[in-house]
Amino acid sequence: MKPSTFDVARQRTKINVFKVGRIWTFKHFFGDKEIFKDLADHYNRDNWRFEFLTEHERDDALRKLEGRGFDFQMVEDLAGYVVRLDRSSKYAPVLKNSIEHLQTRDERIFLMKDLASVEESLVLGAEIYRGIVPF
Repeated sequence: MKPSTFDVARQRTKINVFKVGRIWTFKHFFGDKEIFKDLADHYNRDNWRFEFLTEHERDDALRKLEGRGFDFQMVEDLAGYVVRLDRSSKYAPVLKNSIEHLQTRDERIFLMKDLASVEESLVLGAEIYRGIVPF
């Protein structure tokens, strides 16, 4: 008698897509070069993120990714995803998981790509940003 087998559903990868100013954007590393090629026209190499100027562009890209095992959460309220560090703090580990950042005279403010990155930044000394979200 053969051992019982069952289908195991693959866990889908979830990506947060943020409304930042007038664009929709997300940050994700695709191990599959073909996936990246499909979205390359929307990749901003300076900011290391994908950007979409219209909802149509965004939706078209997300449809392409849905069939490849990705789910999405649209985030318009950035509260909870924004952290701050004192300007004198080391910030490179926080920067690598951020979507957007800026610095003021006293602090650096980061929009993190997901809640796991927020938690990691808190361990690294960041604090949840409580002011008016500047992005």
